[in-house]
Amino acid sequence: MRANIILFFACAMLLLPFANATYTVSHLNVTVNLNRNTSAQVNEMLAVRISNDSVGQYSTSRVALNLTLSDWQSIIGSSLVEHIINPGSGIYNFRFFPGPVMVVNQQSIAYVLLSYTINNVTVVNQTAPRTFVYSLAPRVFNFEHGSNGEFLSHNTTLTINLPGGATVKSVYPLPDYPTSAFTDNYANTTSMSWSSGEPLSKFTLLFTMTEGVQTEVTNFFLGVYRVLGVFVYVIIAAVIAGFILYTYLKAGR
Repeated sequence: MRANIILFFACAMLLLPFANATYTVSHLNVTVNLNRNTSAQVNEMLAVRISNDSVGQYSTSRVALNLTLSDWQSIIGSSLVEHIINPGSGIYNFRFFPGPVMVVNQQSIAYVLLSYTINNVTVVNQTAPRTFVYSLAPRVFNFEHGSNGEFLSHNTTLTINLPGGATVKSVYPLPDYPTSAFTDNYANTTSMSWSSGEPLSKFTLLFTMTEGVQTEVTNFFLGVYRVLGVFVYVIIAAVIAGFILYTYLKAGR
């Protein structure tokens, strides 16, 4: 019993320097890079203000090898979560980078980066032979919830980058950047950003992608191969070889 009491006080003494540890996320920047295959590469950058009493804890935790994201959440707080989610699909290629402590205007600051890939962020429908319409899947956001629904938290920026060749058809709410996107009917718009306070409960994003003829032909043959296998390619090769032989023999007459 006495040994347990001594152990308790020993642990308490070790934790005492971190008793007043505080962390404040001064800004969150979430960048979503949409892909043609409906997945997205997400990068989240948190600017974290660290109190003087917390610098030692942060620096020690940063070089630790066995800390999980859950451990870091208990240190920094609830802002350290994935803000783009999919209830029916997990994330992969997850990486976590706690940056070094920097002193700016006598304030200790660190930048913390979360990077991950997630499937099924968008939903796609083919509306014409080479035209595909993409829309943002429901319930992919994991930001702050209020009485009027989900919204971007204080000092938060959400940026969505479209795949190359995409054409925006509609978006709500209107992006804060670029400011001219609405008046230009989103012509040549490849990236859009929303800032703190923007409502997300009725967020919509609709854009189209058009495939080239070469891509359509390639996808056709890939589809044939998946259904019928290599045997079809043997038949096609035989037909081509027969045509060449027939042409050669006919020319030799």
